[in-house]
Amino acid sequence: MSKNSNNNSTNEPSALLEEIKVLDLSRILAGPWASQALADFGATVWKIEKPGVGDDTRHWGPPYLNNELKEDSLSAYFIATNRGKHSICIDITQKHGQLLIRELARKADILIENFKVGGLKKYGLDYQSICEINPGLIYCSITGFGQTGPKANEAGYDAMIQATGGLMSITGEAEQDGGKAQKVGVAVTDLMTGMYATTGILAALNYRNVTGIGQHIDLSLLDTQIAMLANQGMNYLVSGNVPMRHGNGHPNIVPYQSFSCNDGEILLAVGNDQQFNKACFVLNLAYLAQDDRFISNSQRVINRNILIPQLAKAFLTDSCQHWLKLLHKVGVPCGSVNNIKQALDEPQLKHRNMQFELLDKNNQKVPQIANPLKFSKLDLTYQLPPPVLGDSTKDVLTQELKLSESKISELITDGVIA
Repeated sequence: MSKNSNNNSTNEPSALLEEIKVLDLSRILAGPWASQALADFGATVWKIEKPGVGDDTRHWGPPYLNNELKEDSLSAYFIATNRGKHSICIDITQKHGQLLIRELARKADILIENFKVGGLKKYGLDYQSICEINPGLIYCSITGFGQTGPKANEAGYDAMIQATGGLMSITGEAEQDGGKAQKVGVAVTDLMTGMYATTGILAALNYRNVTGIGQHIDLSLLDTQIAMLANQGMNYLVSGNVPMRHGNGHPNIVPYQSFSCNDGEILLAVGNDQQFNKACFVLNLAYLAQDDRFISNSQRVINRNILIPQLAKAFLTDSCQHWLKLLHKVGVPCGSVNNIKQALDEPQLKHRNMQFELLDKNNQKVPQIANPLKFSKLDLTYQLPPPVLGDSTKDVLTQELKLSESKISELITDGVIA
């Protein structure tokens, strides 16, 4: 519940984060990914953008929704992470712009920003300054390396963090096969940071509901990257051995990787010895399941270079659908290696309504991929399409800050808002 809410506890909310207001000063991906999730949950999100320019990702194309770059066009990248938000163009380098942000922060429950460390202090918009006017505010700062430490003042982007944080070293074909380190095909560090930001904000929101006190969240891309190494990070800490690349293979489970068939690829995900026995039976290699070198997962991991070529040779003898049908029949986890079109065409995803469309103000359809969360009490509702730059500036400043038409015109003339 918002700190300003007088809702009766017996009233059913219409959204999970009803009456929660988010002041979003972030741009590109990690911060906007978090604020989009909060918007999906029903929060009101005020996306602050630089007049005439906006979020960097508005210009990260092609492709664009209208197939061309125009003043009101939306890049596919921007569309992916900005639904449900009100775009407000305010120049925070101007004193009047800073005052407007402070007044919006006074009314907000959450503020998200991804400026360089100390970047907002010169504008009086840092946490210490803002918490004086709104001690209940949850203020989430996202940076490349965190608010403290020897690299705190350096900028950080997803790909360089994947490199620095070790993820690239374990992604790609094995070194002995000539493979080099590779980044993941989407900006997973940014995306995971956005998810950590979302969960951290909700935890802090609960703390405020109990104590009435807000707090500052310090979240970095590098910390997130290290945390998301998961079993690979722990493999190193437990064994002292530096994890290596295994292509599409798994460092701790064998066979757990893709195999080529005579018309494409499938992914075999054998999770236990029983599944391995069944897979060998399907492949007419039942004798391998009795071989001491492959009798247990531990042995298969040790002897993967002997086992995998034998399985690979068998898969090449028939089609993907042939093997998928037989493996599914005996309960061995496996799946097609789909491209994105094939993935989005999967009947399971259609059943789960993972694609939908929003209509913009011109009744143009804006394609969307849904939030994967499904709640039993309230359905997520997607109220707003990704915004055209500055589409809510006048409305929000009039409704929330009670600015008059003459004041709005003055601010536009001075270049404070657009």
